[in-house]
Amino acid sequence: MIQDYILDISRETIWTVVKVAAPLLLISLVIGLIISIFQTITSIQEQTLTFVPKFLAVMVILLLCGGWMMDSMSDLLVDIINQIPDIVGR
Repeated sequence: MIQDYILDISRETIWTVVKVAAPLLLISLVIGLIISIFQTITSIQEQTLTFVPKFLAVMVILLLCGGWMMDSMSDLLVDIINQIPDIVGR
């Protein structure tokens, strides 16, 4: 029985991590790909060129989606805390 709770909590935690990290990782991937194509076309091979646009894009996504990310993580924490009596009672 406790194994079922642990598996459910683990599954829910992993899904929340994926859901929260996806926007940041996807925007970073897209910006990196665009800059890489630009560097290939123009033959500019400066490694630090991708840092600033990626950083700015990630900060914008954090500003836009930060509330939703915090809500998702706090919902997970509340759900885990609410399950503690069920786990301890068994």
